[in-house]
Amino acid sequence: MAIVTLTKDNFQQEVLQSSTPVLVDFWASWCGPCKMFSPIVDAFAEENQGKVKVGKVNIDDEPELAAQFRVMSIPTAMLFKNGQPAQTLVGVQPKERLEAML
Repeated sequence: MAIVTLTKDNFQQEVLQSSTPVLVDFWASWCGPCKMFSPIVDAFAEENQGKVKVGKVNIDDEPELAAQFRVMSIPTAMLFKNGQPAQTLVGVQPKERLEAML
């Protein structure tokens, strides 16, 4: 399953209306820890196809989404279930922590 690039235009459909859980990675291109976290998120997405949808929000491109979900530090991984934020992890996390969120 490809990772979805999330924007304010598709967030409602891809995340809030999703029937499966959605892991959203809030990141920015200038963020060193985000660059370290990205391959972990990619591997998580690959290994959990069908169980969870994974999307990424570039906070520089989508500051409204970062503000809406009160993202103060990046990287932030937020798991949405039934259209609601269910759990949040801040900072670089091992893949096992992401799997434990499911």
